[in-house]
Amino acid sequence: MAAPLPTLSPEDRAAALEKALVVRRERAELKRRMKAREVTASEALADPVAAGLKVSEFLRSMPGVGTARAQRIMVDYGFQPNRRIGGLGVRQAEVMAEIARKHS
Repeated sequence: MAAPLPTLSPEDRAAALEKALVVRRERAELKRRMKAREVTASEALADPVAAGLKVSEFLRSMPGVGTARAQRIMVDYGFQPNRRIGGLGVRQAEVMAEIARKHS
């Protein structure tokens, strides 16, 4: 059984919420920059912010890749639906890098 979550003081809770907001904004900005072709998918993979993105979100952020194509890529290469970029194993990370090169 999992341990209960720690009780945070109001200040600690506010700091955690602010930190989470900053991280979400950074991820959104990275996805926007990818879609606008300001950064390639290969460059985005090297950004530590990308580690928190789900593979499906990352794929959909590539120009020309929508929901259907992202789903097809995930099935073809065996990516699990909830897998995050930072949680990919060595082989899957290599596959993702190859996909990124193809779509850059």
